[in-house]
Order: sequence, then C-alpha cells, then structure tokens
Amino acid sequence: MHDLVIRNGMVIDGTGAPARPADVAVDGGRISLVGEVTLKGRREIDAKGHLVTPGWVDIHTHYDGQVTWDRYLSPSCWHGVTTVVMGNCGVGFAPARPDRHEWLIGIMEAVEDIPGSALAEGIKWDWETFPEYLDSLDRMPRVLDVAAQAPHSAIRAYVMDERGARNEPATPADIAEMARITREAVEAGAVGFSTSRTQLHRTKDGEVVPGTFAGADEMIGIGEALGQAGHGVFEMASDMTIPEDEFAWMTDFASRTGLPVTYSLLQSPVQPEKWREMLALTEKARTEGAQVTAQIACRPTGMVLGWQSTIHPFIRKTAYRAIAALPFAERLERLKDPAVREAIISEPEAPSTTLGNTFFQGFDKMFRLERDGSLDYEPRAEDSIAAEAQAAGVKPEAVVYDMLMENDGRGYIYLPLLNYAKFNFDHIVEMMNHPATVLSLSDGGAHCGVICDASFPTYMLTYWVRDRERGARMPLEKVVAMQTRDTAKLYGLNDRGMIAEGMKADLNVIDFDALAIRAPEMVFDLPADGRRLIQKADGYRATVVSGVVTFEHGEATGELPGKLVRGPQAAPVAMAAE
Repeated sequence: MHDLVIRNGMVIDGTGAPARPADVAVDGGRISLVGEVTLKGRREIDAKGHLVTPGWVDIHTHYDGQVTWDRYLSPSCWHGVTTVVMGNCGVGFAPARPDRHEWLIGIMEAVEDIPGSALAEGIKWDWETFPEYLDSLDRMPRVLDVAAQAPHSAIRAYVMDERGARNEPATPADIAEMARITREAVEAGAVGFSTSRTQLHRTKDGEVVPGTFAGADEMIGIGEALGQAGHGVFEMASDMTIPEDEFAWMTDFASRTGLPVTYSLLQSPVQPEKWREMLALTEKARTEGAQVTAQIACRPTGMVLGWQSTIHPFIRKTAYRAIAALPFAERLERLKDPAVREAIISEPEAPSTTLGNTFFQGFDKMFRLERDGSLDYEPRAEDSIAAEAQAAGVKPEAVVYDMLMENDGRGYIYLPLLNYAKFNFDHIVEMMNHPATVLSLSDGGAHCGVICDASFPTYMLTYWVRDRERGARMPLEKVVAMQTRDTAKLYGLNDRGMIAEGMKADLNVIDFDALAIRAPEMVFDLPADGRRLIQKADGYRATVVSGVVTFEHGEATGELPGKLVRGPQAAPVAMAAE
C-alpha cells in the first residue's frame, strides 16, 4: 500500500513534456510511481478532470522576518507554492549585532514596505550569526519549505558598522571578513548571497542600502567565498547604470567559479528597450562560459492604490491629511461627505519628483483594477483614468476618488510602475521565451501596503495560459516548467520541481477551469496589527509537500511538513544518472 495516490489526473511533469494522463504514487515523502498505479493508497485523491503539477518553486521572496513567526507564509501558500527562496535584494536579518536590530528592521520597512512594528513585535532575535539564524528557522515546522540567502546589507553593516552603513569603500581587511562570513553562511546552508545595487532601495533615512556602491573588488571578493564553498547563487538587484561594467565583473566571477549570477530585469519606463541590451549582454556572458541569468516578472510591478494602501493620489493633500489618522470606519464616513470630496479633489497637488508625479498625478498610467468582473493587469492606454475622465468631461481626481469609494471604500486603482512602458505585455512574451531568463520577482511577503504579486504562480496559469486575449498565450507545459523545474534548477534544488520517480513529492492538484485569483484585500493580521494586501485563489484542489496534503480546496489541513532547505539538494540517483 502506498502512502498517497493521486489518481486519474492529467500530469504535467515540469520538464516541458506534453501533458499525459497518469496516476502518481507517493511513499516516504518521495514520488514512487508515475503511470498506472494498481496498489491502493492510505490516502487517495481523485484528480479526474484536474491537472497534477509539481509544487511551485518561488525563488524571489522576502519572508525573512515573517518566516520567524508564521508557519504558513501566506499569501504564497494559497497559490500552490511549496518552496520559497528568501533573502533577495541584499536585505535580511542576519548576521545581526544586538544593537543593529532596529536598524535592520528600518531597512526592510523602507525597502520592502513591511511594517516595522510587525517586524519588531514578531521577530524574537534568537540569533546573531547567519548559521544561528538558520538554526532558528530549522526549529519551526511550517507548511512549505524555505531556503535563505545571505544578505549583503546585513553582512556589510556587521563587519564595517557605520562605515558600512554609509557605503564607504571597503578595505581589503573588510572584504576578507565579509567573504569569511559569506562562506560561513553558505557552508551552514545558505543557498546564495544577495546584494542591492539600485538607488531605488533606500533606508528610512533616505540613504541607499549598504553595498549599493560596492566596488568590483568587494563583489568579486565576496563572490570568491561562494566559489570556495563550492555552491551558491549570486543574486542582485541593479540599476545597471553602466551595464558593461556590471557585466564585466559578473562574467569574470561566474566564469572563474562556475557558479550562477542572476539579476532582476524589468522594462524601464524611461528606457523601454534597455532590456534588450541587457539580454544581449547576458547572451554574450553565456558564450564566455558564465552562468548569468535574468530574473523576469510575468506582469508589471503594479501598485494597488486604495484608501488603506501605503500610498494613493490624495495622501499628500491637506484636506485628506486632516482626516487621515482617523480609524478607517470614521475616515470613510468623512470621505462620503460631498464637501470633503470636493475639498480633496479640488486642492492643487504640490510639485514633486518625477516618481512622485506618477504616484499623485500620473492619471494616464492609472487604471481600474477590477473590470467586468475580473482583474485587469494588462489594460489598454485608452482605459486609463485620464482617458475615462476626458470622455466624461470631469477631473481625473474625481474619477479616482469615486473608484476608491467603490466596494464600501475598498475600491482599488492599479498603477503599473515598471514593465509596462508600452501598455502591453508583448515584451514579457519575448522575455519569457528567452533562454537566458527565469521566472521570478513575486516579492512574496514584501510591499505589504501597496503590491501583492505573490499571486504570480496562479496568474501564470490563469492569464498566460488560459485567458489572455491581447496577444500570444503561453503553452501550459512551458508555464509549469518555468515555475518548477527551471526555478529549482537555478538554485541547485535538484530534488524537486518535477514529477518523476524518486523526486520530492511536492505537488499541486488543480481544477484548471475553476482556477482564479481573487481581488486584493487589505487585512491587519501581522503582529502589532500590521497591514498587508493579500490575494487568495480558487481552484487548488490540493497542495502536497513531501507527500503530505497541506491544503484542500484552499483550506489548510493543519499539517506542517515544511522544512528549512540547507544548500543545494541532490537529484535522486536514478535522475542524476540520466
């Protein structure tokens, strides 16, 4: 008798191979048989009419704080994710000197929009070094597997203190110590090292995060620690101000160590074709023997603007600020007052930076999020707030205000900041079909008050495979491979991401026809009543982690088989021999 049998499903195995009808048997947390299973299971799931896929492997999340108190890591767990990689973009909470806790929280709050009060109350700080952080994570059972990267900002501040925080140049001794700590972290189980080299990532004081301006000597010195350890991904977010300079050290490091370098790639609204240059440089690096891969997103980095969001178009106006501190129910009553409405929409907006103008006056880039009963993440230019206002002969502020008042004050405006320069997804199709890219950038656990992209895995199936009408769709088998085998392989997690005998039994059973993403909603369920946007999903019949059913019909079973993943994971012997 098998531990678990999933019968009569349409198996999409994660390799990109055509879907096929098959049963899947599980024993001891591993897949033991794919095909016709004659023996019964102690537990059986009838997957007739459903898809059976590997569990999603999300390699770009920011659960570094949440993972210390939350066994579920929602929203990701609601979307079929069975493994997350955190510690991206150079930010995290280890190593951490006792007098640096508040400072590290401030960085995460500013860069990733995670409420500082929630982090301060939720994190217990039973570690100082990175190995101790991993040991702390290892002690808590959870619903899915987690893997961590060592963050540059924390390491730099730990070694250089204020000099590191101020982004002063590192001395050879500083670099040697950072390299030592990085190697220690990787040998303890970190799956990589991450850094931020973008001026968009700033602390609460407005300063760029530590390591932003680190020289090539520092980057290569730390990178060599990965090479000495023999494994680990070098992940970064970068402005690529001088792309050739960045690619020079990236290629040098990757070629000499044989280890992967991966960077975030999104379409810029200022230079909408620069992504092509980046991919050309990536291809060139690969021809020189460097494992360089671009992490891409499946939709824009889109802000969800509402009365309870971190930001909305009226947040700086005096008439709004007069009531902003009121409890939401009281504030909503005031917002319903026609006199308050008129005062807010008629007050001139103060001059701002280019980015600020987009937030507060970029009505040609703002859209209704819910349209005709569904979420519209690929709206047309003619559907903008500005266009709607012009057609109605009213101020765009009036249109925005009324949209925010919908659904009892819980209406949302969609503002795609990045990856939407030409008001379509055609460039995303090219990116997703490029061999030097990997699907990523969900930022699960981050940007709590304004973005909820942890729904990416479900969106890939609903929109890109089934529902898109404005252009090319993606094959189901490719979409499954992109967020299972491909993501797992980049981080050396070779024991998962594929339905084959001997592989880890992380699985999803999906009612494809019923699969849907629900509208975002603001909840206050973080420690200290911290707020966050969440999106739930419908259509997941079951999610399985290490052979244990963790969710059924979207509801948690209470089982907690998830563990800390320490370093790369070997493929089963049979798979490794192929």
